[in-house]
Amino acid sequence: MMYGFDGYWGFGWFWGMFMMVIFWVGLILLVAWLVRELSGGHREKDEDKALTILKERYAKGEIDKKEYEEKKKELSK
Repeated sequence: MMYGFDGYWGFGWFWGMFMMVIFWVGLILLVAWLVRELSGGHREKDEDKALTILKERYAKGEIDKKEYEEKKKELSK
């Protein structure tokens, strides 16, 4: 009994290759996502970002201490 392209195998090789590609792409995406999450590369919260900008503006002298304290109090609400 011989198995040729018109016999038992048919398009099985195609679906096997397709599933293998899907598997490897999924595995690579999973590893990349895990590395990003575990390395602390997550996005900074908006409140933290606003406070950082406020501190930078105060350090550059763009705002005075009174304005800095007022805005800091507003951001901490």
